[in-house]
Amino acid sequence: MSAGDSGRVFRWLLAGAVAFLVGAIIVAERDAPAAIDPADKALVAAGKRIYDTQCSACHGAKLEGQPNWRERLPGGRMPAPPHDASGHTWHHPDAVLFGIVKEGLVPGKFAPPGYESDMPAFGTTLSDDDIRAVLAYVKSTWPQPQLAYQREIDRNSRAGR
Repeated sequence: MSAGDSGRVFRWLLAGAVAFLVGAIIVAERDAPAAIDPADKALVAAGKRIYDTQCSACHGAKLEGQPNWRERLPGGRMPAPPHDASGHTWHHPDAVLFGIVKEGLVPGKFAPPGYESDMPAFGTTLSDDDIRAVLAYVKSTWPQPQLAYQREIDRNSRAGR
């Protein structure tokens, strides 16, 4: 394959990945809750209690994720990522975060087709309000730059509906 062919293939793969992510965001936003407010102290307190019992076993007591979270496990799956500022959670709008917690990391919706994850769906375990509380807690731990970035992504995704 020539260098020109490689460049074209890369551009097509990149375009496909972007199209997939845009589609995932559109699908997630269709059923999105209202913006999740990390300044709501009662919501954050409830979210911490739920996070501690439902999420911390995989994502860490301090939201640090599992070790080597960017490297595949022997079975091919990815470890649980951190939800603190070192992770990528703050790169996603609220609708996507809500959808992932509620439905799990559904291939073709929140992950590439064929993707396998240990992330369970919490839609039958947690209410929508519980999920919003967990996400409010997670967001409340982010430093201002990450929080501002995520707020802007969320605002832009809501404007695009």
